[in-house]
Amino acid sequence: MPSIPSEPAGRRDVLRGLSLAGAGAVLATGSPPAPARAHAPDLTVLRRASLIDGTGAPVRRGVTIVVTGGRIAWIGDDHGAPGHRSANVVDLRGRYVIPGLWDMHTHGTLDEKIAPPLYIANGVLGVREMWGSPPLHALRDRIERGDLLGPRMVVASNIIDGPVSLLGPLPTKVANAAEARRAVRAEQAAGADFLKIYSYLGRDAFHALADEARAAGLRVDGHVPYLVPMAEASRAGQRCFEHLLGLTLATSSRERQFRRRMEDTPIDPADPRAWYTMVREMERLAAETYDPAKARELYKLLIRDGSRHSPTLSVLNVVTQPAETYADDPRLKYMPAAVRAVWAESLKIVAPVTPEQIAQQRHFFNRLLSLVGRLHRAGVGVLGGTDCYNPYVFPGFSAHDELSLLVRAGLAPMAALRAMTRDAARFLGQEDTMGTLAPGKAADLVVLDADPLADIRNTRRIHAVMTRGRLIGPRERAHILAEVEAAAKEQGSAAAVPACACH
Repeated sequence: MPSIPSEPAGRRDVLRGLSLAGAGAVLATGSPPAPARAHAPDLTVLRRASLIDGTGAPVRRGVTIVVTGGRIAWIGDDHGAPGHRSANVVDLRGRYVIPGLWDMHTHGTLDEKIAPPLYIANGVLGVREMWGSPPLHALRDRIERGDLLGPRMVVASNIIDGPVSLLGPLPTKVANAAEARRAVRAEQAAGADFLKIYSYLGRDAFHALADEARAAGLRVDGHVPYLVPMAEASRAGQRCFEHLLGLTLATSSRERQFRRRMEDTPIDPADPRAWYTMVREMERLAAETYDPAKARELYKLLIRDGSRHSPTLSVLNVVTQPAETYADDPRLKYMPAAVRAVWAESLKIVAPVTPEQIAQQRHFFNRLLSLVGRLHRAGVGVLGGTDCYNPYVFPGFSAHDELSLLVRAGLAPMAALRAMTRDAARFLGQEDTMGTLAPGKAADLVVLDADPLADIRNTRRIHAVMTRGRLIGPRERAHILAEVEAAAKEQGSAAAVPACACH
């Protein structure tokens, strides 16, 4: 991700003119604030807010935040706040300010009239795009220049999979170690921020890829390859595991038995989903044979290696429900007809139908929720991602679903917020500039009408959003949502459906 550039000398004069008297005043140190992005005013003062800064510290009441040049210049008690006659002053009494959210597993941002503005309107100010391409890099450049309103983006490589893939011809397919190494070098040359790997990557190819990635300075994230045990993948360098895939196997007393069957069953190139369906059923059965002692050893290993899990509970929850559950979801008005049609057909492939299937899938999902709680309590890093643009996982909106599901899994509201703010920034190596709210950091924040620590669902009660120092108030936010709704209607059935990695 591009770093925030330094402040030009001319803008420093604005800060010099501020009155900095008063106890609790903190002036930014280190590099000066960055130049303002398009449409960001020179100086914004947010007064009398209740601040949840993302560090885990208690709520601070009556706080004033001064923003200039796209960064936070000052945070302190309102009575000591600096003032300036040209400032845009906004009174936030009774409201709560949190850091901008990060969705750490997304697809479909290329649908630029739909996804980028929906992220911003929902306070999702950064995304980790999990299927990279040159057009995504170009889109990110436009956002960074201020030509397009959208979130900060960290962009993966093209998906790297084995010679047979659930995703057809789209991924980069590697059959051996030499091909895996070439794929890493090609993705590095293409500017990938990290490598995204997939389920059918072979064991030898995985180890070669991890070794080459280490030499190239690229992180390896994605699906744990099913033929590679999770502990082995973590030791080799995989740093984020998506969707909880492989975790029930890795914590099962019957893992060896399940793995023998996987290794003895060839993948049919004519029907690659059959092998995947078999493995998913083994994962469901493995959840019933959780071994606490085995799990503790795995968790210790993951912590030692610095490996995280991004559970993507939003998409996992969707696929446990009957397909008709989402037919009347009011958020569908923001999706083009072509996307709605693909979602409806795609969900029919995996959704439970009979009462027995529905009960079975809900039970399995509850087991997965309990695993997320165990990971968190053990100290394993958990990152909040949605798998957006899979069926009924909506850009921006579903980040708030994810927060609620993380709390349902056993995280306190503060911990859930950190999973999508501070912890995301730390994982991305961006903690010096974002993820928490402090002087010198990026002015990416969300203003809420109610306390999210009292009820995590209050993150949905968005009053305003500030992205790169630009404040989007209630009226402009409503206008953004109306424009997205209109764009969805205009696209109609002819819309190009963004590629996604459906389960």
